[in-house]
Amino acid sequence: MIAVSHAKKKPPVLPHSKQKEEVNKRALIWVGAAIAVVVVVVAVLLIMDI
Repeated sequence: MIAVSHAKKKPPVLPHSKQKEEVNKRALIWVGAAIAVVVVVVAVLLIMDI
């Protein structure tokens, strides 16, 4: 029973690290998208002013 409890405790530790990596990837995607939107908006404003 002890070995089974240890086996159950170990697998959740690995997915947590993977979840952190997925969160980081999502955060990078959101930051990249936000920067892209800002660049597009600035470009449009510059074109409109010209």
